[in-house]
Amino acid sequence: MIRTIFLTLSRQGWLRDWMQNSPWAARFTSRFIAGRTLEQALAVCQKMQREGARFTLDHLGENVSSTEEAIASRDHYLKALAGIADSQLCSWGTVSVKLTQMGLDISDQLGEQNAAAVAEYAARLGARVEIDMESSSYVDRTLHVVFRLQERYGNVRAVIQSYLRRSEGDLQRLIQARVPVRLVKGAYDEPPSIAYRAKRQVDEAFSRQMRWLLESGEDPALATHDERLIREAIAFAQQKAIPPTRFEFQMLYGIRRDLQRELVQRGFRLRVYVPYGDAWYPYFMRRLAERPANVWFVLQNLFRS
Repeated sequence: MIRTIFLTLSRQGWLRDWMQNSPWAARFTSRFIAGRTLEQALAVCQKMQREGARFTLDHLGENVSSTEEAIASRDHYLKALAGIADSQLCSWGTVSVKLTQMGLDISDQLGEQNAAAVAEYAARLGARVEIDMESSSYVDRTLHVVFRLQERYGNVRAVIQSYLRRSEGDLQRLIQARVPVRLVKGAYDEPPSIAYRAKRQVDEAFSRQMRWLLESGEDPALATHDERLIREAIAFAQQKAIPPTRFEFQMLYGIRRDLQRELVQRGFRLRVYVPYGDAWYPYFMRRLAERPANVWFVLQNLFRS
């Protein structure tokens, strides 16, 4: 019921237009969205760099429906990489790309071709591309592209969602191939046959996979705001004498800024996921539709420093 309501609202063009131009909405989203333009997002990233945090830029949008839209998304990421280079932030910044933005729904060839153009340009600049993972129906096609791009350019990081039952096998393949991985819990509404549903099971899967990555992974990233899991990762790394330079934590822009500051002050690498662009409303509503529990997560963090 709740999922249907959010999906219905996300398709209402008049409501989308009103919300995306509402001063109230702009004040609300400024906590979680770095700006509407690349220039605004880069200003946020420069501030993060001065404070000791790394970043990955995410231009909001996904599931394009035409070749022209896919090419426009590709070109925007090329412009974002050029902006990172012009700001002398290549050693601090990456871009985060969804393959459906690159045209994967139109054809596998188009999605890979556009993603390859972004990875090739990033490699020339000495930057990395993070390939986001979407719902379970995209996992095989996404990993196929990740393996091919990593072999060709050597600057790609995959995302694994720990709550998927298949993820441990996927993770082992990526570790063996020396492909860097960003580990997340996962936020899509998947059936029990595909994903763990209970929080305890999801946390146990994340913890187990996190330990594999810390011991054997290539420059792993642990993306979570769960303070207990973060403390557990730090304790495990210290127990195994794994230096902080071997891994990084990742968190969302505007979420647990107090914990972000603490990690940087303690000498851990932190990368902040920085979304920007006009398409925040459909993005936001789809996230709520996928998992209504995300509403409470966002509201909690509105009142945290």
